[in-house]
Amino acid sequence: MKPDLNLVLAGFGGQGLLFAGKVAAYAGLIEGREISWLPSYGPEMRGGTANCSVCISDRPIGSPLVLNPNALIVMNLPSFDKFIGTVRPGGTVIVDSSMISKKVEESDIKAFYVPATKLAEDNGLKGLGNIILLGKLFAELGFCGAEALDASILKCVPASKPQMIEYNRQALRLGMNS
Repeated sequence: MKPDLNLVLAGFGGQGLLFAGKVAAYAGLIEGREISWLPSYGPEMRGGTANCSVCISDRPIGSPLVLNPNALIVMNLPSFDKFIGTVRPGGTVIVDSSMISKKVEESDIKAFYVPATKLAEDNGLKGLGNIILLGKLFAELGFCGAEALDASILKCVPASKPQMIEYNRQALRLGMNS
């Protein structure tokens, strides 16, 4: 039995946070676990704030809204400021350090700083900083099996963009090795 994942992914609309959350949720679904995926975004969407809550559990999920996450992926400063105080003691925070220069001050939270947006651009994976950060979360927490994560990429990447499958796999590997 794996520990529950109560994850918030947050940043600007257009950074792919809802997609990354969907990939995590589908991985849980593929493993036959209980899941929820709840997106939330401002009316502006691209450029506005966007976040989503993902729960993966072996027990029924009472509410899809994650108010006290044990994991946070954050890609912009306003989202960092909004959500950092909600992370449970012992939680894990993955910060896109190419977008956020602030550091996590709470000593009871494990923080990892990955320059995901820059890594994506430097490796020909522009727009996949979200998946790099998800790869880092996977490396740190092992919230699902590697096969389930790969199968989730196959499920979530639209059939109209088959070339994106390998790009997403590369982004996951970059994050896992960061």
